[in-house]
Formats: sequence, C-alpha cells, structure tokens
Amino acid sequence: MLQRALFGGGGGHAAPPRAFQRMMERRTFLMRLTGALLAGSLLAGSLASPGAAQGQAGKIWRLGLLREGPSERLTPGEISTHFVEALRDLGYVEGRNLVIESRYAGGRPDQIPEFASELVRLKVDVIVTVGTRETIGAKAATATIPIVMLAVGDPIGAGLVTSLTRPDSNVTGTSLMVPDLGGKRLELLREIVPKLQRVAILGNPRNASAAAELRAVETAAQSLGLAVYLLEVDSASRVDVALADMARDRPDGMLVLQDALTFAHRREITAAALRLRLPAVLPTALYVSSGGLVSYGYEPRAVARRGASYVDRILKGAKPADLPIEQPTKFELVINRKTAQTLGLSISPSLLLRSDRIIE
Repeated sequence: MLQRALFGGGGGHAAPPRAFQRMMERRTFLMRLTGALLAGSLLAGSLASPGAAQGQAGKIWRLGLLREGPSERLTPGEISTHFVEALRDLGYVEGRNLVIESRYAGGRPDQIPEFASELVRLKVDVIVTVGTRETIGAKAATATIPIVMLAVGDPIGAGLVTSLTRPDSNVTGTSLMVPDLGGKRLELLREIVPKLQRVAILGNPRNASAAAELRAVETAAQSLGLAVYLLEVDSASRVDVALADMARDRPDGMLVLQDALTFAHRREITAAALRLRLPAVLPTALYVSSGGLVSYGYEPRAVARRGASYVDRILKGAKPADLPIEQPTKFELVINRKTAQTLGLSISPSLLLRSDRIIE
C-alpha cells in the first residue's frame, strides 16, 4: 500500500518515477559523503592524540644505558633486564622504535666518564644509569640530555640533586633509600644471631651510596651496642683479600653493602660466608639466590618499572626537572632456608612469617 501511494498507479510492478529515483540517488550520495567526512575526522583526531604511537608515529628513539656491572649481557633478575622488559610493555621495542646504546664498564669505574661522553656524542634522547657512579659520570658529561637513574641510594648525598621533590636539573629517577636500610639490616642480623657482638661490613667506600649506608650502619651499631668494622672492596683484586681477612678475624656476622662490585662477586662472597659458617645479611634477593642467607632490600622489578615510566614521560615531553624523584615503597625480605640449615641456624617462626619469599 505504501509503495502504491508513493509511486502512483495501480500495478505492483510499475517502475518508480525519475524524480524519486534522482532523490534516492542524492540521498545515497549524501550518506556516503557524511560517512567519509566522519571517518576522516576520527582519523585526524587519532593522529592528533598525545598518546597515539608514543606521541610521534614512526619515531625511533635512541636510549643510552650506562652500567658498571655485573656482566656485559643482561642477566635474568637484574634491574637492567627488568627495565628493558618494562619499556617493552610500554610500547618501546628494540628493533622497532627503540635503539639501546649500551655501555658496560665491566667493574672498571674509571671507564665510566668516557662511556658517558660517548653516549652524549651519539646524541641519545635519554641516558639511563644503573648506579651512583654511572649517574655522576653522566651528569658530568651533559647538562641537557635527560638522565634517568635506576638504582642510586642517596642522590642528595651524592650531589646529584638538591631535592627529591624537585630535582631542578636534568637528573631524575628513583632513590633506593640505601642509608635508611643499613640500620634495619643490622637489626635483622642481630635478630638472627642474638649473641651478635662483632660485625664485618663488606663494601666499597668509594661508592657515595655505599659510604652513606656505612655511616648509617655505624650509627645503628652504637645504639645497639655492637662493634662493626669495614673490609674495603674497591677493586676486584680486593675481594679475595677482604674475604681472607674475614676468615682470619672470624666476626660473628657480616653485612654486605650494595655496590656493582660486590654484586658481581656475590657468588664468591656468599660461598665464603657459607664456608666460614658466617651469617650474613645481604642487599637484594639475587645474593640469596646465589647461596646467601638473608636479604632485605628493594624489589628490582618494581623499581625498574618506575624507571621505565620516567623514560616514557620524558619521551612524551616531560622535563626531568619537573619529575619528583621516587623512593621504593616495596621491600623484600628473602630467606634461604637451605643455607640457614647448613649454618646450623634456626630461623624464628616470626621472621619466617614476615618473609616475602623463602628459598628452599
């Protein structure tokens, strides 16, 4: 009935009038034109969006990664490995839109300044530093290229920034609060060894962060009535000497300060502690995975992800001077039960309950 009313005529097979046909063709044309304009508008909006394709479609970013150790290749569990994985999760993939210029000092801190200058000459977009000495070297090499630090214990004490809340320089990233942890590790060692009296501290005083942690440990030792002394490890050759001194001195326990050198030699250090039946509290879980007794420190994966987020924000236009330095909020207590048994130690149930992970 509707067709007949519009077309006129009494037959159901009559052809539509030419005027109606032209009207329908024009309507179809307008619908197609409207759809094309809408699609073009959506595409333009997508391209203009700040978050599209990391802000610049087709851009290949160049990132400098400055490391002193523990090995030239990134190893599982290392903070640098977690950092690269976190970048990938944010859309920065090597071989696609990211080139990583990696410089590894191999336990030779004297090479760091030259490597930092080399990264500056390459005009990388961001320099990522894994430790205190690396960050000091990078800052000395450039005041313009953004620097993101991953594992610096005390950036204010090291002279890298004047404030955590407003760095006001080309350096930002994460502070590991290492000085705050030194006293807690000493308290943990006394909890494990109630009769603790003399503690050997294995570390590198030339590392500004390790030196700050040492001062915190010495302060805590005075309040706890403990005697502590330092075994300096400022070069690879000093590791064996320090371990031999420790075997001769026979302290009641040992603390290891966080440093690229002690980390690179963590297996020798933990093996010596086991051989001497010496309880030791260590900086991170990778020491415990290598046979150490207990560690208390930052969780590397979480810190690495925060570091990657700094790089992401900087590549999208943020200025390092405006990005507050963050401190880790998650710390791990890791216990190696097998090592405890070998040392003849009975770890209290309360300490086991407080642990984040137990290695059997």
